[in-house]
Amino acid sequence: MLGVQIAALTETPTGVADVVDVVTGIDTALVNGFGRLGDQDAGALAALAAAVSGSPLGPAVADAVGKLGAGSIGPEDLSAVAAGRAALLGAVHDALAERFDSALGRTRSPWDTTDQLTPPDDLVLGCRSWLQEVAITGWRGVDHDLVTASDRTVEALWAHPALRRLAVLLDGFTAELRAACPVATLDALPTRRWADLWTRALLSTWRRTEALPARTASGRLLILGADIHEHGTAVQAQIHCLLETGDGPTRRVRVSVGAAKVDTIVGPAIWELLGDHPQLLRALAEHRGLVVTDLPITAGGDLLWHDDRAALDAPADPFTTARVALAEAIGPAVAPLERDPVHLSEPVLLEGYRVKDEAVELDGHRLALDLELLPGCGPLTPAIVKSSTACVGLVRWDAGRWILRPLAVRRTVKGTSVDTHNGDWALGPTDPKVVKALARSGDSVAVLRERAGRLLRK
Repeated sequence: MLGVQIAALTETPTGVADVVDVVTGIDTALVNGFGRLGDQDAGALAALAAAVSGSPLGPAVADAVGKLGAGSIGPEDLSAVAAGRAALLGAVHDALAERFDSALGRTRSPWDTTDQLTPPDDLVLGCRSWLQEVAITGWRGVDHDLVTASDRTVEALWAHPALRRLAVLLDGFTAELRAACPVATLDALPTRRWADLWTRALLSTWRRTEALPARTASGRLLILGADIHEHGTAVQAQIHCLLETGDGPTRRVRVSVGAAKVDTIVGPAIWELLGDHPQLLRALAEHRGLVVTDLPITAGGDLLWHDDRAALDAPADPFTTARVALAEAIGPAVAPLERDPVHLSEPVLLEGYRVKDEAVELDGHRLALDLELLPGCGPLTPAIVKSSTACVGLVRWDAGRWILRPLAVRRTVKGTSVDTHNGDWALGPTDPKVVKALARSGDSVAVLRERAGRLLRK
């Protein structure tokens, strides 16, 4: 990735700022609540209708905006507004993705799967009803009573495997709202995030949840790096890879494995929670390829991991993999509900740069570094990144700009080239100081499992 390519990325496509302003207006209306529309909120809805007027959504959104202005706030009308908002963010996503692909000379598969509407039932209607009440009330009006009203619906969703994705989404959404209650007392709100979650949840009630993919993939899997997503109650390792099948072009794919956790499990102990995937963890720690057989793969390029369908292969250096094969690999298609700039996360290789003021500089051009969320379960630290000259990372769109999230870096230490990867400690830490610290504090995962076993025996 050369400096001229970085320069091309930093030029925001025409119209993106205007579209984001329209979305921001809808998000502000959700703060106040559609039950109390002021002149500014009514103007935001009119701007939304105008923005999508030339699309197939135009008539539905215009009709919904008219009804909302007259005080009629039904779930179908709110769904039309949510669809219009999602369509605008989808257009921003597509413009940014096209700019990225053009700058780096990449190609990606088109989306060719048709979603089907979900037949309405009492459970789905219950979800829409609660989301409708939230939109009418607005974030500032959310209290414990409103959040608690969703408990039975969320609990019922968990009992239906076909609705599991919606259950996870609503469970997490309501947990955030509950933790923030009473919202009226907060100085600042995560307005865009909550609006995204509300939109995604409402639109998810209208579509059929994807069944297990009918397609499978076999071949050689080459790991680029691991992006760790950690929260108080869950952790996920999203591993970006290249898949060589032998009967077609190399493809960019993802493997995601996760586990539930408690907030006391942090640092390298996180990897113990993912111990059901030993082949994958060993490949991460030892920088080896994997031979996979008949792994289910979604239309969006996600391999559904089965550790018993993978075998360790020869060593495969991620930097060499990225240098030789990443540029020509075909990118995955993007599902309709994933077409949001917040989901843009593209693997890249940068070499020969220097780091200054938390940004990489190359040929006079700068790309900001995302150092705040480096995972504590690996050896990669801000200091190591700042001393690096090569990086395999993810280029992401955040707060109106492209940023680089490192997955692995290369630096020179005492004349020797040293690589540091997020996944280096997948089989346990290799830093003697960290090993000693863990020995002093004890194995938190083992302690919790032993206590859980005692409770179950009782």
